[in-house]
Amino acid sequence: MDIEAVQDFVDQSETILDSSPQMDEANTKAAILRNFLELLGWDIPMNTQLEFSIDAFRQTYKVDYALVLDAAPVAFMEAKGADTTLTESHENQIDSYMTNANVNYGILTNGKEYRFFQRRVNSSDVSVSRVGKTQLEELPKKLPVLRAFTKEAIESGDSKDYLEKINKLREARYTLETEKDEISVSINELLTDWVSEAISSMAEPQAKEMIDRLIEDIDNEIDSGREGEHRPDDEVKTDVPARENKIAGKITRSEIAGDENAKVAVFPVKKSGLTFLKENNAWGYVRVGSRFDYVAMYVTREEKQVKYFAKVEDVVDPHEADLQRDPLEYVDRSSIAEDKMVVTFEPGSLYELEDPIPYESKYPQSLRYTTLGKLKQAETTDDLFDSSSTPEPTVDEEIVMKAVKENPGSSLRAIHRAVGQNEGTAIGWIDEWGDERENVQSALQNLRSQEKVRLENRSWYPTDEIEN
Repeated sequence: MDIEAVQDFVDQSETILDSSPQMDEANTKAAILRNFLELLGWDIPMNTQLEFSIDAFRQTYKVDYALVLDAAPVAFMEAKGADTTLTESHENQIDSYMTNANVNYGILTNGKEYRFFQRRVNSSDVSVSRVGKTQLEELPKKLPVLRAFTKEAIESGDSKDYLEKINKLREARYTLETEKDEISVSINELLTDWVSEAISSMAEPQAKEMIDRLIEDIDNEIDSGREGEHRPDDEVKTDVPARENKIAGKITRSEIAGDENAKVAVFPVKKSGLTFLKENNAWGYVRVGSRFDYVAMYVTREEKQVKYFAKVEDVVDPHEADLQRDPLEYVDRSSIAEDKMVVTFEPGSLYELEDPIPYESKYPQSLRYTTLGKLKQAETTDDLFDSSSTPEPTVDEEIVMKAVKENPGSSLRAIHRAVGQNEGTAIGWIDEWGDERENVQSALQNLRSQEKVRLENRSWYPTDEIEN
């Protein structure tokens, strides 16, 4: 399987869906999903059986597709129509099929969205977990997961290795992010002991930059499946040109007028997300816990600086925002949960800072608050989020903090489970590394930077917990 073949499938399927967006299940199977199976190397009827029977709970159920090797099913694909939104109950359905038939791999799709599952057996514990979730247009960026579900990979036994590597990379990324300070200190100590103490002041910040680059390489590896490589520009477009630029111009921070105590919300943004900012004179989709007067944007990855500033006009429901295009057209699209909003800016108030605030050691992994006075005087990002001030926690941070206090010494996964059981948050419980768990991780990181929680041996504790 190569990226060109996947992109061809996506282009063909998008053309079909554009002309018939509300296809029922039968037409979705015929027009899109048969081609998807062929992309993975499965052919009807040679190694794919339709309406495969499963006996469970004294009843017989039918799986849409059973992918068969040596006369035995090795994977299931459950199909829904393009007119049907995939739900948790659909996931429970394929979970049940895989568990009762002892099948290790499963796919759930409606032609627009694709969810991938793996059955794991650990001693007497049998579980089915989701190992991937993506929209049709994102399939070219998910080659490692796709390869794990090909006939060739399942037949050779490589599928398990592919998915295990992805899981290990996600765990490594988590460790690098959560223990970045400790790792950089250890690297600094190693270098100063080996070379000279004279390089200590230079070594630690460079160690942090190295960790950031390693995290980025891990992201590339998980998405592209090619270690240490960045995708060529002609393979998959990673940004969307802005239809218009609503940035009013450049401004120095000293020129910003306003109450020094006014609240500023600082949001992180990837370079590719600047399209949304520039053409909409707004930012979304975000959860906000209280009112604020201004917005500052911290550009991540290569730039690592607070670079944009605007005055808030309103915080509105996404459907009420006057956006330039459909949300799915943006690169940094995200699920629009009920409590996610769009922050609109006053016309002519969005500026690029002539004196951006550079990263030192603290940065907003999610929404953080500061004051206008601190923003104007800051020399580095550390001055925005100094430990002497206590940022107002978001709703998610409050719930995550509660989970840590009630479950001291718990892992990220256990904290995620506890948070998912709380009705006050939109973070759901899914036993996999994905957007939901990353939201919990971001909240924990923010709480850690505020010295409200601490991390020891991958276990989380409130800072007031007495150490043994």
